[in-house]
Amino acid sequence: MNIQGYWLASGILGVTASTMLRTLNSGADAVVTKSIGSISRKGHHGPILATSHGGLLNAIGLTNPGIDAFEEEMLILRDAKVPVVLSVFGDSPEEIATVAEKGAKMGPSAIELNLSCPHAEISQISHSPKITHDYVRAVKDVVDLPVFAKLTPNASDYVSVGKAAQDAGADAVVAINTVRGMKIDINQKRPILGNIAGGLSGPPIFPIAVRCVYDLYNALSIPIIGVGGVSTWEDAVEMHLAGASAIQIGTAVMEDIEVFTKIKKGVNAYLKDKGHKSVDDIVGDAGGIKS
Repeated sequence: MNIQGYWLASGILGVTASTMLRTLNSGADAVVTKSIGSISRKGHHGPILATSHGGLLNAIGLTNPGIDAFEEEMLILRDAKVPVVLSVFGDSPEEIATVAEKGAKMGPSAIELNLSCPHAEISQISHSPKITHDYVRAVKDVVDLPVFAKLTPNASDYVSVGKAAQDAGADAVVAINTVRGMKIDINQKRPILGNIAGGLSGPPIFPIAVRCVYDLYNALSIPIIGVGGVSTWEDAVEMHLAGASAIQIGTAVMEDIEVFTKIKKGVNAYLKDKGHKSVDDIVGDAGGIKS
């Protein structure tokens, strides 16, 4: 799978084949499914969503139908011959390997490992280089597809975690997952989300994502897939300059499903104006060790 272009991020419109196909028809170069586990999961009790400071807080809790039930959606996408990245999670290296192995038979272009959802029990996986290594290695041992490790900005040393994923054979890292946060109702004087804490996405986390991509790009030799708050072509250019080869877009899709087409148009105009032939010319061009 070519790691380039603008993809639908996991968690937004990635539950059914019909919504993913709609996203692809609206300009996305690839789609990442909602994270799928070994069995059906209801997730957290509500409220599960809240807006805050221009961003979105969610504590959905990895709701999903389970990998066996999700096969129906994957087969529709396979028959449509579209680029799909299957996002998976598990409570142990053995469990995530089993889910990935089953999923790999359903025809995805790649597997994305959710090692970092901040409002679920898997939140601590990508805080540890060793545990991250074990998860990535377990999946690489059983699938013959590109494997992407999705990292958290909440770890104290995400660069070491990224290096561990690379050492374990990851074909790329995805940076970043949502940022752990919460919102309080000042009238009821209690947290708004049913789970108390959730993951913040959207424009407020964009500068955090850019810094993480920049640091990882200068420390790793595998591609970086940037995600976190991208909503305009200027955001996309900035993230490419930080080191992202491909970019995932999530929260912005909720307001405008045509955002992929608009970003491509703006980026292409920027490249032409600056005399560049392709995005490859600007990846990591903001400076650092590799420049």
